[in-house]
Amino acid sequence: MSTGLPVITTAERRHRLGRRHRLAPSVRAAAPAQAADAVVALHATDAATVFLSLRARLADGAPAAVEQALYGDVSLVRMLSMRNTLFAVSTELAPYVDSSTARGIAAKERRTLLKHLADDGQGLDADWLERAEAAALEALDALGAATGSQLSAAVPALRQKITIGRGKKYEAETGVATRVIRLLAADGRIRRDRPRGTWTSSQFRWVHTQPWSAVPAAEARAELARRWLHAYGPATEADLKWWTGWSLTDVRKALAAVGPEQVRLDGGGTALVCPGDTGPEPAPEPWAALLPGLDPSAMGWADRGFHLDPAHRPALFDYAGNIGPTVWWNGEIVGGWAQRSDGEIVWRLLGDPGRAAEEAVAAEAARLTDWVGDARVTPRFRTPLERELVA
Repeated sequence: MSTGLPVITTAERRHRLGRRHRLAPSVRAAAPAQAADAVVALHATDAATVFLSLRARLADGAPAAVEQALYGDVSLVRMLSMRNTLFAVSTELAPYVDSSTARGIAAKERRTLLKHLADDGQGLDADWLERAEAAALEALDALGAATGSQLSAAVPALRQKITIGRGKKYEAETGVATRVIRLLAADGRIRRDRPRGTWTSSQFRWVHTQPWSAVPAAEARAELARRWLHAYGPATEADLKWWTGWSLTDVRKALAAVGPEQVRLDGGGTALVCPGDTGPEPAPEPWAALLPGLDPSAMGWADRGFHLDPAHRPALFDYAGNIGPTVWWNGEIVGGWAQRSDGEIVWRLLGDPGRAAEEAVAAEAARLTDWVGDARVTPRFRTPLERELVA
């Protein structure tokens, strides 16, 4: 029986993904911040993911262009945010991510550290933590930019040791430097600057910065939900809850503020789109992409059935549910790829998408090889197929 709702087919969802995520060649972005905004936020747990996700979406630009965006003009910034995970977002969007998500995480991080300090029994309290944070910021002002080790060397309080889980089986002595630095970053008072090594390194330097301007939390959640729904819709309430890590109440309030429209999916069920966004998406030209592990296009939904055959999951995901490097053809994941130690990009299709797909994937692999150059990329989250390809 017809519901009277507009229908968005699986093919149209894939058209949206190719165009809105800037993966089809004709719609690739001119600048890194534009590419990041297209998918709302870039996973940044693995340093290389940010660069490789942007490479796939940029019309032009070497790794230096991404470094300029992150560390030069700072049009992109890494933030601990959705799902308590590190993301890179445009500085235009950052205040909304901060107010909607990062503030709550920062408050929880502070409560946790203060509890550890109290349980340790050395008399370290909120006043001590405040002094330690102030000393770290003063050191950064003097040093300009510093690694965690350099900060610890300059600030005696950061060399303090505490015991976690005293008297329990998991009791362990640990330093506070990493935890204090994490807290300062969560509060937006410091940010990650150029790493010690290449663009694939996660050994960042830190610089002192100012917290983001305050946006009312409800307004910020509504804006983030609207942007996400434009990029990932049609999608469900459950998808947004999974992607943000918000409570169900906050998700529903944010969606109510957006006022989405409901559509019917040809695979069954209903989903949500932005107001007025029920029309068909023009089909982009045929496109192939080699995306890194945890790329947003693979991680935007809790239910990824429209672009991922469930039979391919065991090869492409690690034991914790993290997706590895993927090969795409016209909005569908059709395989995986890896880089061998000699620099060669190797890939495998998990089906037969046809000769045109194979030729396009080969061309995209060659483009990736040229872009990566002498760098070597080993995903932080290793998957069965990625391991097989480099064996």
